[in-house]
Amino acid sequence: MANFQYYTAEALDKLKAELHQLKIQGRSDMAKQIAEARDKGDLSENAEYDAAKDAQGLLELKISKLEAVVSNARVLDESTIDLSKVSIYSIVEIRNTKNNATVKYTIVSEEEADLRAGKISVSSPFGKGLLGKKVGELAQIQAPAGHLEFEVMSLTR
Repeated sequence: MANFQYYTAEALDKLKAELHQLKIQGRSDMAKQIAEARDKGDLSENAEYDAAKDAQGLLELKISKLEAVVSNARVLDESTIDLSKVSIYSIVEIRNTKNNATVKYTIVSEEEADLRAGKISVSSPFGKGLLGKKVGELAQIQAPAGHLEFEVMSLTR
């Protein structure tokens, strides 16, 4: 059973471009590194060759994982999203009910998550706790730091 992830068209294009770059340029660069290491002599005692082969294995693993992500990716039709509650690609401002601190997050797919940019994963504790909430509702979130309660202050796209 496939585990679909939803992306904006822009985010999916970015993933596809990264995959294409790894397959074309990454593999080409890796082949050159292996060839250069092979030319340096006896392969049984050539640490540079071993390192290049290990790096090749890691590159192929990354390509394989990215191919799986792209094959299970679906473009999100934003016209079908209920704008009255928190869902993927919602921009939500929340207030901590304990200390009144407010923060604004965009709910995104796992691969797009970047806390520094204010993007949290839909599958993170915060993402899961906020999904389906409307403005004014309280979200009970079980985070690594303990049980937290947030009020949804605003919701936009």
